[in-house]
Amino acid sequence: MKFQISVMCKIVARPLHTYTQCFYSARYKLSCGHYRTSCSFSEFHHFDTIFALSSGHGKCGVAVIRVSGPRSASSLKMLCKTEELPRPRFAHLRKLFNPVTFEPIDKGLVIWFPGPDSFTGEDCTEYHVHGGQAVITEMANVLGSLEGVRHAEAGEFTKRAFANGKLDLTEVEGLGDLIHAETEAQRKQALRQMDGELSRLYTSWRKQIIKYTANLEAYIDFAEDDNIEDHVVNQVHIGVEQLLSELEDHLRDKRQGEILRSGVQVAIVGEPNVGKSSLLNSVCQRPAAIVSPLAGTTRDVVETGVNIGGYPVLLSDTAGLRETQDTVEMEGVKRALQRAQQADIKVLMMDSNFNHNAGMELSSLVFHHISDLGISPISDVENQIENNYVNTLDNYILVFNKIDRLSKDDFMKLKTIMDGCELTSCMISCESGEGLDDFVKILETKVAQRCGNPLAGSPSLTQTRHRQHIQACVGHLKQYQQLSDDVVIAAYNLQNAAREIGKITGKITSEEILDVIFRDFCIGK
Repeated sequence: MKFQISVMCKIVARPLHTYTQCFYSARYKLSCGHYRTSCSFSEFHHFDTIFALSSGHGKCGVAVIRVSGPRSASSLKMLCKTEELPRPRFAHLRKLFNPVTFEPIDKGLVIWFPGPDSFTGEDCTEYHVHGGQAVITEMANVLGSLEGVRHAEAGEFTKRAFANGKLDLTEVEGLGDLIHAETEAQRKQALRQMDGELSRLYTSWRKQIIKYTANLEAYIDFAEDDNIEDHVVNQVHIGVEQLLSELEDHLRDKRQGEILRSGVQVAIVGEPNVGKSSLLNSVCQRPAAIVSPLAGTTRDVVETGVNIGGYPVLLSDTAGLRETQDTVEMEGVKRALQRAQQADIKVLMMDSNFNHNAGMELSSLVFHHISDLGISPISDVENQIENNYVNTLDNYILVFNKIDRLSKDDFMKLKTIMDGCELTSCMISCESGEGLDDFVKILETKVAQRCGNPLAGSPSLTQTRHRQHIQACVGHLKQYQQLSDDVVIAAYNLQNAAREIGKITGKITSEEILDVIFRDFCIGK
């Protein structure tokens, strides 16, 4: 990293804390971007022109090959055998040739994007050719043989867009999420982030912190000259308190954005042979799990991804919960409990033909299962309701299977018992399909509550990286409040807070952060 700093000095007698502040001020100007760093990004090879297939692999009608860099224009002229560049941002039908043998390669569309008005901010060309493997291979061979042109690395187009200021890190991450989005809700959240809503929120917070820091520095430097009034510091205190409240509200999001991005984990748990595997197969509409009348068939966690109402769900079938001496089944039960404890939503499945007159009552039986899953039964009702017990119950769905085997009287008796149950419950038959639509609707409601509406309110945190930096920023602001009597140290805490926000958007970056973000991009993006 290279820094170029021009400093104007005024030689005056200052107290010791002022000289200390000068050091902090210099650090602040570096950390907050007052002096922009000159990053090497050696792996970018900015003098190179890069190319890649951007439309995905496999046979297709049209393949898009993207070229970016200083030799985009010359390569276009050579492949099209022309001396003039086409009209920018218009599609032109051209015949493409091998510039060495002059043999035709294909006939397709060519689009010229002169920088900086392009995705990467550099000169770019797109070749829309036929999607046959022979055409794509020949285009790659020809482009790769040109001087100064090479095949792009994974994510290098987007990395250049970031380096040239076309995207910040949150927008880059939104683009990556949009590429990998599999459901409607994921698409909406990713598109909102890619459009810069999260970036604008964090940038506004960072600007506020920079403003507060500047006010404190001015107070430190000029208060003794009576040029700065004392109420400036009080205004900073009030502003920091309000900002801290906003940041803490932002963190209290129940991880909705992160869950939506990665998928809601739903675990089906219960005793052996109650129909857990059948329910999994019914929801995903394929034989994902083995179904057998023999108890203990499922020994490991069987998971499958499904789209429930536009939300991503990772549905898991687990081993039946029972005491066993079989070491393999014991491991399966252990994994079932672990998966249930980690799950966002737990589907507790029971046989509807259990004996109501013998053994435990339904409520006791249910809470016995919940206790097995790592949640204490109601022993201290007031404290558990005051805390998170009610919210914990909201994460359960009680499902009674095999209602097709019940008599009419037993069916009505079970329905009456269910009406008094605290858990959300439903009755189904995996054999006949009765009640399955009701279960899916209940599950969809629970999943929607867990993920929230991606278009409502302020944009959500979508990355663990964001949360960690926001938490660190909150920590620095709290230290500011505790040490506000020492204005110099208080200003330093504000500088650190601004730096943490800057790391989210990429104002302050490191190679490690960049590698983590860009490594998941495919070649050609």
